[in-house]
Amino acid sequence: MKDTLRQQFERLAMRLSELDATLADPSVVGDMNRFRALTREHAEVDGVVQRFRRYQQRERDLLAARDMLGDADLAEMARDEIAAAEADLERLQNELQTALLPRDPDDGRNAFLEIRAGTGGDESALFAADLLRMYTRYAERCGWRTELMSESMSDLGGYKEVVLRVDGDDVYARLKFESGGHRVQRVPQTETQGRIHTSACTVAAMPEPDEAEEIQLNPADLRIDTFRASGAGGQHVNKTDSAIRITHLPTGLVAECQDDRSQHRNKAKAMAVLAARLREKDRSERAAKEAATRKGLIGSGDRSDRIRTYNFPQGRLTDHRINLTLYKLQSVMEGELDDVVAALQAASAAEQLAELEGRGA
Repeated sequence: MKDTLRQQFERLAMRLSELDATLADPSVVGDMNRFRALTREHAEVDGVVQRFRRYQQRERDLLAARDMLGDADLAEMARDEIAAAEADLERLQNELQTALLPRDPDDGRNAFLEIRAGTGGDESALFAADLLRMYTRYAERCGWRTELMSESMSDLGGYKEVVLRVDGDDVYARLKFESGGHRVQRVPQTETQGRIHTSACTVAAMPEPDEAEEIQLNPADLRIDTFRASGAGGQHVNKTDSAIRITHLPTGLVAECQDDRSQHRNKAKAMAVLAARLREKDRSERAAKEAATRKGLIGSGDRSDRIRTYNFPQGRLTDHRINLTLYKLQSVMEGELDDVVAALQAASAAEQLAELEGRGA
């Protein structure tokens, strides 16, 4: 291991000691925001430091095994231990290098998932509903909470557009690579001759801004319309103009919410979605500029990119960005996304490492 890397891990060990002392201070516990931030940092630093201590232990084991090579009775055991220690050291060094990669500041945030039907008419809207169910099931597996922010139903029970808020630990870190075009190949419910059709949806994963960092919206830039909620909801929503639609005039972005009986709460939800969309627009524009200078493995999250194909006749899922193919489509549609998410995160980390090495870091 390079001395510069070793020094960084030694500094992290010192930081862990500082965090232990700070978290033991009763005054810190009284400030919940600071306490949560420090607790999160402690968990991250502790994981890296424990891995580094394991690395140091295996270094000592390797030296001890090499000393044993001179003893004929222990030489074979020493060679086995040397092989095992060297393999562990290589694995641990890779893990430690990955742990030092710059962390996306949005990774720990909650997220909005926006799913829109694309080409394919009613079948696309039905697939949007399937994707919503897949993400909801995945959230349940992760112990996250979900809330439907807005929905626009199609005639056959699918969604023209639906926005889901996902609340939990590291939500955006695991969902951010879902942005893009999702293509489905299957026999639609409306197909009478058994022919396979291709349709598509777009997904946008947007980090939820902190209230303190939320974009400040000029009221003069907003047009707020009220209307009567449609669809299920009982007699109340059919009698009052509780639904809200907010248009950001400079950009033309629109957010609406009719899920709640309260006009005030619907307005608050719509404002939250609009702020996230504006923030994501700014983020996407910056990413597009960066992508113009280098080709990213994961891509900029452009919703027009076809990122994944769901082939139902073959039971196959293919993520085109990393050439990942899994023949477990039914399980994935039930929310078993861990293999896909882990592969995308690993590919992104590998790309970052390659860039750091390319710069001589």
